[in-house]
Amino acid sequence: MGSSATPLLSYYHHRHRPLAHLSSQPRHPNSTPAIHFNRRSIIFLSTFLPLPSPLAIAADENVVDPQPPQPPRPPPPDTTITDRFFMDFSICPNYFRSDRTFGDELSACQDSELLGRVVFGLYGKHVPLTVSNFKAMCTGSSGSSYKGTLVQKIFPGEFLIAGRQGRKDKGEVRPPLDLARNTETVDPRSFLLTHSRAGVLSLCLSENDDDEQIKLDPNYRNAEFLVTTGPGPCPQLDNRNIVFGAVLEGLDVVTAIASIPTYKPGERIRQFNDFAELLGDERAQVARTIWNKPLKTVYISDCGELKVAKPSLTPSLP
Repeated sequence: MGSSATPLLSYYHHRHRPLAHLSSQPRHPNSTPAIHFNRRSIIFLSTFLPLPSPLAIAADENVVDPQPPQPPRPPPPDTTITDRFFMDFSICPNYFRSDRTFGDELSACQDSELLGRVVFGLYGKHVPLTVSNFKAMCTGSSGSSYKGTLVQKIFPGEFLIAGRQGRKDKGEVRPPLDLARNTETVDPRSFLLTHSRAGVLSLCLSENDDDEQIKLDPNYRNAEFLVTTGPGPCPQLDNRNIVFGAVLEGLDVVTAIASIPTYKPGERIRQFNDFAELLGDERAQVARTIWNKPLKTVYISDCGELKVAKPSLTPSLP
C-alpha cells in the first residue's frame, strides 16, 4: 500500500495545499515527522484504502467460541433387582361390623376373599436403606409388619397407598421402632427414578397420611408405601417419593384393587373443607383422611420374602 499511496500524496501536495508540514521544533534525526490530516484528505484517502468485504465481516460474526468442557454425567441409577418379596391382598367383607371387638387382627378374618399375590422386585443397589426397611416390615423383624394392615387409599387411574401407621386394631401399622433411620430421604440421588408406568413401588413421602403426633415422634420411621396402578404415568409423584422397586408379577391384582369404588366427597364438602383449612381448623385434615378410602376392606393378608436360587424374573412391563 505504501508504494501506491506515495505518488498520490505527492500529487495532492503539489496541486493543492500541503497535507502535512514539518514541525518547527527541532527533531531527532531518526524521528518520524508528524503528519496532520484534514477532512478532505481523509475522504480522498478513504477511496483508495482497502476495506473488509461483507463476507469477511459475516465470517467473523459467525465464529463461535468453543464451549467449555462439560462435567461428566453421573451414572444412571442401578435398577438391578436384588430381592423379591410378595404380598397377598384380600377383601374382608365384615371387618367393620358393629359386633366386632377391638384388638382382633384383620389377618384373622374368617370369610375373607383372596384377590391374589403381587411379587415385587427391589432395587437394593440404588436405595439400600429403603429396601432394607421394606424387607424388615415384610418379614416382621422390625417389631411391626405389613401383614394384617389395610390398603388405606386408592386414587383411580393413579396409585394406591398402604402401610399407614397408627393403631393395629384399626388395620394400621404399629410404629416400627426398630427400623433404621432412612437418610436416603434427604439424598437427591434417591429421587432420580420416576413413576413412569403402572407397577412402580415407591416410599410414600409427599402423600403420607400418618397422624401428625406420630410424625413428631423423634423415633418416627416412615413405612408407608404406594404402588402406581396405571394405565399412565404419575409425574406428580416424581422427585417427591423414592422409587425402590417394581411389580414383577400380579399387575392384574393391582388393577383389580384400583377398580374398587372409593369414597369421594361432594363439591360442597370439598369447598367447606378448604375453607376450614384456610381458617386453621385441624378437623379439616382429619376429615380428608377418609377421602379416597376404598368402600371395601382391602388388606394385606400375608407378606414375606421369596427365595430364588437362580434369579430369572424380570419386570413384566417394559
